[in-house]
Amino acid sequence: MTSTKVRKAIFPAAGFGTRFLPATKSIPKEMLALVDKPIIQYGVEEALAAGCDQIVIVTGRGKSAIEDYFDISYELECTLEKRGKLDLLAVSRQVSQMVRLSYVRQKEALGLGHAVLMARDLVGDEPFAVILPDDVIDAPTPCLRQMVDAFDQTHSSILATQIIEGPAISSYGVLDGKADPSNPRLFNVSDLVEKPQPGDAPSNHAIIGRYILTPAIFDVLERTPLGAGGELQLTDGIRGLLATEKVCGFSFEGTRYDAGDKLGMLKATVDFALKRDDLGPQLRAYLKSLKL
Repeated sequence: MTSTKVRKAIFPAAGFGTRFLPATKSIPKEMLALVDKPIIQYGVEEALAAGCDQIVIVTGRGKSAIEDYFDISYELECTLEKRGKLDLLAVSRQVSQMVRLSYVRQKEALGLGHAVLMARDLVGDEPFAVILPDDVIDAPTPCLRQMVDAFDQTHSSILATQIIEGPAISSYGVLDGKADPSNPRLFNVSDLVEKPQPGDAPSNHAIIGRYILTPAIFDVLERTPLGAGGELQLTDGIRGLLATEKVCGFSFEGTRYDAGDKLGMLKATVDFALKRDDLGPQLRAYLKSLKL
């Protein structure tokens, strides 16, 4: 391993976003606005706050809007400058200057594991993060920053987890294992079960869209057969990694929103807007006026 620091973050962004049809016929789901920023920008800002200065976005057909968004918009910037709208000009430039981005194309939607494998040449032989843009996490200390701090102690792959009770657990990958006596937020993983029935779930620790993985995962994914739906599942690859390396679950501090779900996106929009000085007071007054 040439580096022990987590400097790179992969953003899988090649999915179809079918839960938001018909909007996602022409707009990548990662570009749907949460208040006034696309959801992928929240993840990019989280990665930067965690010390990841190199972002790899795995794209597919119809995703060029993501590349355009993080690029310089000369026409827009010239227009804003001529009109003296310097505050808006600063906002536009901040987006294009925030981070170093690379893109790799996933030609077929063959699963999350396949998307991660597509980024192998850009990641190289060092640990890296994976952020699923659908999962927006609001936390005093950014979730990935918390995970990087834990990785610096353990030097093992780390999966962000959330406690999920009841039937909803069957929508997640679930950890089997034991709490780590050295850190109450860590969970030593012995196995992973993908989307178990509620009565068969080995725990209530569900995997959500944040990972720190060692580069050994690439060789494991290369050997992993296609799983559910004819796709290369990242969960299957991590299960294979367990044969040779320690893997930890991490119970992060913060609130996670499933912004890939309509109700989750609505909840996130309300909560994020309420926290803003320019929107919060008026939105709060409006919500109080509703006769629910």
